[in-house]
Amino acid sequence: MHRLWLIFAQAVTASLALLFVVQTLKPEWLARGPSGPNVVSVQEAAPVAGETRKLASFADAAQKALPSVVHIFTTQEVKAPLNPFLNDPFFRHFFGDRFDARPQRRSGLGSGVIVSAEGYILTNNHVVEAADDIEVALQDGRKFKAKVAGADPDSDLAVLRINAGSRLPAITLAQPESVRVGDWVLAIGNPFGVGQTVTSGIVSALGRSHLGVNTFENFIQTDAAINPGNSGGALVDSRGDLIGINTLIFSQSGGSMGIGFAIPVSLAKNVMDQIIRSGGVTRGWIGIEVQEITPELAESFKLPDSKGALIAGVMRGSPADRAGIRPGDILLAVAGKKVDDGQAMMELIAAQTPGAEVPMRLRRDGRELELKVAIAKRPKPRPE
Repeated sequence: MHRLWLIFAQAVTASLALLFVVQTLKPEWLARGPSGPNVVSVQEAAPVAGETRKLASFADAAQKALPSVVHIFTTQEVKAPLNPFLNDPFFRHFFGDRFDARPQRRSGLGSGVIVSAEGYILTNNHVVEAADDIEVALQDGRKFKAKVAGADPDSDLAVLRINAGSRLPAITLAQPESVRVGDWVLAIGNPFGVGQTVTSGIVSALGRSHLGVNTFENFIQTDAAINPGNSGGALVDSRGDLIGINTLIFSQSGGSMGIGFAIPVSLAKNVMDQIIRSGGVTRGWIGIEVQEITPELAESFKLPDSKGALIAGVMRGSPADRAGIRPGDILLAVAGKKVDDGQAMMELIAAQTPGAEVPMRLRRDGRELELKVAIAKRPKPRPE
């Protein structure tokens, strides 16, 4: 028994010695797997000949709209005094009026959109207002003298006409009801005169009004960068169709702050069609001055809500005066359409045909009544 135990001990000792030698001299013999750091295997697809990765891009929309957007350069002759001292009576006594003023040229720039292959271009009225000379530059580099076919200061829109001798790349007008808050849009124009530029953003809001810049306001608000020189340019959707005319920005520095406004294509098309057809825009008018109904006014007039428009004044001899409308009346509806506020009332009356008799519902002394008013043609705004 003692001999067996001795043999076992010697065998174990020899085995441990052999294991120590192998571990020291040939450790790879004892490895259970491949040596080296842990590697995570991944499966990669083999490249396919001719296949390219398609990235999200507005290139197609931009390429569709870019040829229809033009640069507008204007010049205007103005008279400016040579020196403030020229207004001094003593100076004028000796020199008279011969050094009173001299003509100077003032230049401006903006953008426009080709809306007809025959050469009609839609832009802002403030881009071409009072300009003596207007030049239009197309994307292909051609330049043409332009004439104002008609303008509408109330909406800040104007239509130019150029004679290119061939059909021009007219933009496609989008359906007005297709525009939604959150849609991607592109603003195309000539900001700061650097050349044709495309910026992107979304529709931030619809129906913006009460900005105090135009008589009739119904703006599309967007955060696409709009800067000076973009005025009159195109605001297009992701298909490259025109949804608005870039008009103004809200800025404290003069540059884009992500709050830009465009005139919707529905209003622009209506104005454009009238200008092309008759050279001007005809709107209804009844000769009243309105005031917004605030909660305080609604309480003092004992009104159920602030809907409607308060008649603050009536022009003597106007259609409203002849129909019996009085200051203090609350206008509730025009031609069966409800009036939400003063801006909506002006738009409803402007949409009526001059010469037609239109029913209007009012509230007076706590009771409602209906009067028929003969619509007149809205007078042209006085030049400032």
